[in-house]
Amino acid sequence: MDGEDEEKRRFKQSEKSGDVRTPFDRDEARLIHSAAFRRLQSKTQVLGLGEGDFYRTRLTHSMEVAQIGRGIVQYINKSGEDRFEKYKEEMPKIELITAICLAHDIGHPPFGHGGEVALNYCMKEHGGFEGNAQTLRILGCLGKYTEKHGLNPTRRMLLGVLKYPASYNDLVNERAYRKDDDLNAPYWLFKADTQKPPKCYYNCDQEIVDFIFETVDNKDSSRFKQHKANENNHRKTLYKSLDSSIMNLADNISYTLHDLEDALSLGMINRKQWGGHFESHKYLFNDLKDKNLSYDNATDGLFGDESYKRKEFIGILVHLMISSVVVKPNGSGCEDPLLNLVVELAPEVEKLREHIFKLVYAVVIKSDSVQHLEFKGQKLIVELFQVLTKDPERFLPESTKRRWENAASNIPTGDVESAQMRVICDFISGMTDDYAVKFYEKLFVPTKGSIFDRI
Repeated sequence: MDGEDEEKRRFKQSEKSGDVRTPFDRDEARLIHSAAFRRLQSKTQVLGLGEGDFYRTRLTHSMEVAQIGRGIVQYINKSGEDRFEKYKEEMPKIELITAICLAHDIGHPPFGHGGEVALNYCMKEHGGFEGNAQTLRILGCLGKYTEKHGLNPTRRMLLGVLKYPASYNDLVNERAYRKDDDLNAPYWLFKADTQKPPKCYYNCDQEIVDFIFETVDNKDSSRFKQHKANENNHRKTLYKSLDSSIMNLADNISYTLHDLEDALSLGMINRKQWGGHFESHKYLFNDLKDKNLSYDNATDGLFGDESYKRKEFIGILVHLMISSVVVKPNGSGCEDPLLNLVVELAPEVEKLREHIFKLVYAVVIKSDSVQHLEFKGQKLIVELFQVLTKDPERFLPESTKRRWENAASNIPTGDVESAQMRVICDFISGMTDDYAVKFYEKLFVPTKGSIFDRI
């Protein structure tokens, strides 16, 4: 994929007179000015909204991922280390990796993973729902910059956000959707772990993916799109593109260390829990090249009385990870370096990151308080979906109703029901947490609602 191919857009648009920006500058600008990006300010990251103004939302998380993604590219380009010299030409431009990282979460629904599981539960017979797939759909189809091509980003930006290069139908395994034995349970009551989606793109967005790989050699395309089976779970893709691997690594670093910071600030993880978790894993700090990063230094920095020291040490850990990246072939055997190279953490640093994340996952993400919030969101989303699909002409807003009606006429030989369900899914997934709650209250709470309400 050469420079001209990388910068091409699905829909040819005339450029503004005197515009000195690069195509990737315009990608970044379109994303920042999009409604989907703004809505991230009111979507849950891990901790619920409305109880404080300190911790992360999807918006602040995305901004931090972008900063780390830029830092990774800058380190590879400017560190002067000989091992990076042969890879510099392949690195994305700063504005491109910024756009990819800022965009990585715009497809996530309200209420975090509770909302994702709920929408997939509702859509599993109609193409499923997955947050990364919805990101691709917003960029290439739904965004309001063009009539039918979304934000119409460049081919390379689309490749960067295509985190999982296989479709829902290619990856779904019905065995993974284990049914509960209680047939008397209400339709919204199910175990979240039994309804997780495959990591994919939607079959209905195949045109976007075809455009991404339009100029890629067929052999490379086939190698890159390989996936592996799992008897009782969904199939999984094997490879990510170079840019997508940078975005994914930046995301991993951010949600590990910044979710840790939020948890420490809110007292959800204390020194005793940290010590117990690392009791037999202190060697993970000793294995680092930076001998100043000892277990004792980390503990004192994170759990001292001064908050600025905690912030300083989180910064030290972020820098450690950015400066510990490696570039290597991803094992696909592709000729195109964008499809063959991957950026990862050095093994010893990745082990430390994973162990920190295991603590965050066990103590914060799987805590009853966070799971209660996810479940409330899950139930709310399922009930909204049921009402809107039962009588869409009555309950959908006018603009969404027109899309729902047009879906039937735009699918001459396809599955009209699935196309219309997708419209309703798009509508709900685009809601912020606050909007979803207000919409729910207007439909379900007798004491709420007026014809003059605006939500």
